[in-house]
Amino acid sequence: MAATTEKRSAADRYKAGVMQYKDMGYFDLDYEPKETDILACFRITPQDGVDPEEAAAAVAGESSTATWTVVWTDRLTACEKYRARCYRVDPVPGNPSQWFAYIAYDLDLFEAGSIVNVSASIIGNVFGFKPLKALRLEDMRIPTAYVKTFQGPATGIVVERERLDKFGRPLLGATIKPKLGLSGRNYGRVVYEALKGGLDFTKDDENINSQPFMHWRDRFLYCMEAVKRAEAASGEVKGTYLNISAATMEDMYERAEFAKDLGSVIVMIDLVIGYSAIQSMAKWCRRNDMILHLHRAGHSTYTRQKSHGVSFRVIAKWMRLAGVDHIHAGTVVGKLEGDPATTKGYYDILREDFVPQRLEHGVFFDQPWASLAKTMPVASGGIHAGQMHQLLDLLGEDCVLQFGGGTIGHPMGIAAGATANRVALEAMILARNEGRDILNEGPQILERAARHCQPLAQALEVWKDVTFNYASTDTPDFVPTATPA
Repeated sequence: MAATTEKRSAADRYKAGVMQYKDMGYFDLDYEPKETDILACFRITPQDGVDPEEAAAAVAGESSTATWTVVWTDRLTACEKYRARCYRVDPVPGNPSQWFAYIAYDLDLFEAGSIVNVSASIIGNVFGFKPLKALRLEDMRIPTAYVKTFQGPATGIVVERERLDKFGRPLLGATIKPKLGLSGRNYGRVVYEALKGGLDFTKDDENINSQPFMHWRDRFLYCMEAVKRAEAASGEVKGTYLNISAATMEDMYERAEFAKDLGSVIVMIDLVIGYSAIQSMAKWCRRNDMILHLHRAGHSTYTRQKSHGVSFRVIAKWMRLAGVDHIHAGTVVGKLEGDPATTKGYYDILREDFVPQRLEHGVFFDQPWASLAKTMPVASGGIHAGQMHQLLDLLGEDCVLQFGGGTIGHPMGIAAGATANRVALEAMILARNEGRDILNEGPQILERAARHCQPLAQALEVWKDVTFNYASTDTPDFVPTATPA
């Protein structure tokens, strides 16, 4: 888009009164971002009659140093350095009312190692700005200079596999169902049956904390008794994600310490505890050699819709910086929202050392990770053993596959449900390692394995017709460009 505004003189720029944001220095199509700049891509939907350039400049201004009128205190700062700049505006393909605005922020605007400061700056008041119908933060480029101020995952994928002594395949888990209402003793029974049957992990769900039907201390005791019994029976390292989310940091530290004293290898937190609490728990886990699982509870309130909010790819970047080892990142084939291309972008962000710009995956910027440890994506929500070939093909092996209902709802019981999942996974891994086309041959591979495993045969029969084929609400806005052959 060509620039439509002329440079103003310094005297005009600081006259008292109101002027357009693009005349205040927040819109500059000649600006070339520095390697140290934090870059953001916003989807803007201006109000009717609002110039897209002015709307983009307003986003840059209101997310950095601007306010609605000229202020003389700008002259007391290095204001040219601290102003964010919109350096590019592109129409959204197929949507004439929306624009992608690319904005650069000087690194000195941000506190080192603070997700709170980044989020307060980039998604602060600007999302309530009246000249915009809607605003969405699509992606960010975190420069290496800023990445290096964060500790990253407390454990990371490589060290986690070493601690668990599990290699070459996805890890298997299950969320305890029903998520609410079980006594501590019955809850522990579910954990034991699932782990004994072949799973690596079980987990609390996002809203199981410390309720009258089961206080947290009882749950921890019964669950860890189940873990130790399952380890003794199987000879494998097992774990259960003990949700330590609570009303205060003091409560969370108390629960984390108790989990550690009981010998747990992993604890769990919810996204809704807030960014400061997440980073605090990540630091505690690093000090105490504990894996940190993050349930992304609440994220869809602001990540799901394309017009307004924050894309989950941004949350994925922030959480890798903050230091979580696991995060729920979508399944594609399950019951929760997940476009295949978009989800692939999330998984790359969490697991790769360098993520190149891939507009077809919704990734707007190259993202260097500067040797930061990797976060394990977790797939959960409406998946079952009959989808094992699709899950392995779509998500790869460095992930956790969590079958809650797909374990606990098995007609032969919980342990049989776990066995069905483990046999399905190992049959598919063997076929993959033999060079088979698991995506196309997957159903036949599973059927053959089921001849020798009654639990798998039952699982395939019960859930053979279960699908969740709904249109995704968050597909990439990408139009391929034809190039010479």
